[in-house]
This record gives sequence, structure tokens and C-alpha cells, in this order.
Amino acid sequence: MAIARWILVLACWPLWLTTAYANPFYAPPPPQEDAPIFSGDAELGFNQLSGNTDSRTLIGKTLLTWLKGNFTHSLRGEVRNVSRDGETSAEQYLLAGRERYELEGPHYLFGFARWEKDRFAGYDQQLSAIGGYGRQILDGERHYLSLEAGPGYRHDRLRDDANERLAVAYSALDYRWEFSQHSDFKQEMSLEYTDQNTTSRSLTALSTRLNSRLSLRLSHEIKRNSEPPEEASERTDHTTSASLLYRW
Repeated sequence: MAIARWILVLACWPLWLTTAYANPFYAPPPPQEDAPIFSGDAELGFNQLSGNTDSRTLIGKTLLTWLKGNFTHSLRGEVRNVSRDGETSAEQYLLAGRERYELEGPHYLFGFARWEKDRFAGYDQQLSAIGGYGRQILDGERHYLSLEAGPGYRHDRLRDDANERLAVAYSALDYRWEFSQHSDFKQEMSLEYTDQNTTSRSLTALSTRLNSRLSLRLSHEIKRNSEPPEEASERTDHTTSASLLYRW
């Protein structure tokens, strides 16, 4: 059985490799009737190369979810660090809290606050607050699709101590396909538009269960800022990782 799962991962590798992936969309799916009140997952990926090239990549993520009436509360934290030949080339931190309130039918309201710090993005830090309306388009045995949109506010602190306060127009989607009993494919995308720039995020992930709590995840994330500060090294960040995911 374990060998079959690894064959499935390798067979789906081209699909995973050619699909955009990111981590912007924080809406958990609607809770099942038998869902536990409190649950969470933790993801850890680490890669180190030595010899002709010395490099190290560390990716850590955690998500906590708890239910109370029609509310779904979630808290997410992420950290990324990449170094090459002793010099740091990427250093990112993210902390976000989100609320989802179930309305009658496939409708819901949402709101989230997100803090980000990216050493090489040209910002000292960014703080966003966004809320709006969402709709569960698909909620079947294998396919799940949510769409949501709403207004928001973002505060950008630049490296030269300047501050920008921006109105945001936000839209996002979350798609999940459980194509087997042990494996699933996930695609998240979002767009945040301001009069200064447009930030797009994408997350593509392929996960396969190793046992009841542990899974292997292959993922690729893209984050693009159409007009970053002059200090930014690139407009687009790509993160490709293989990690272990623990759920409880």
C-alpha cells in the first residue's frame, strides 16, 4: 500500500509541477457535522545541500481551527528561511487570524487580519484586514470549491520609515479534489488590488496520507507584487517544497 501511494505521487508529479500554487486563501471548508471542536495541522519541510553548493531551506507552517456555533475560528502561522553559501536569500514570516460565519445555504461571511514580514520584499512589514462574502460553489464527496470577495485595508511600512495606507479590493478561490481515499489536490488563489499595486498569490499542493495523522505534501507557492518598492529584489517569489504534514 505504501509503495502504491508513492507511485501515485510520482505519477501526479507533472500535474503538480505545471500548476500554480500559493498560500493566500485562509478560508477553511465548512465543518462536517462530526467535525471535532478543536483541530489543527503542522507542516515542516527542511532541505540541506553540501559540497560544491551549500544551501539550506526551512519551511514551517501551522494552522489551528476551532468551532463555536456558526463560527469557524482559525489561526495560521508560517516561516520560511533560505540560505546559500552562508548568506540568507529569503526570510519570511506570516501570522493570520480568520473568522467564518455560516449563513443559511451555501453562503458565509468572513473576515481576517494578516501580518507579514518579508526581508527581501522592500517592506519592513505589512498589516492587512479584509472582510466580505463567500459562497460554497461545490461541496461534494470529492470536489470542493469556495469563492469569496470583499473590501479591506492594508498598512505598508516601508524601509525608509514611510507608511502607506491603502484600500484593498480582494477576491479568492479555494479548490480541493480528493481523487483517492488517501490523496488530494489543492489549489488556492487570491488577488488583492490597490491603487499602488496588485498582489497575487497562488498555492498548489498535492498531499498523500502515510497513516492516519501523517501526510507527505508536495507544494509550489507563487507571490507576485506588480509594483514593489525599489528595494525589493524581485517582483515574484516562488517556493517549491516537499514536507511532512501532521494533523490532529
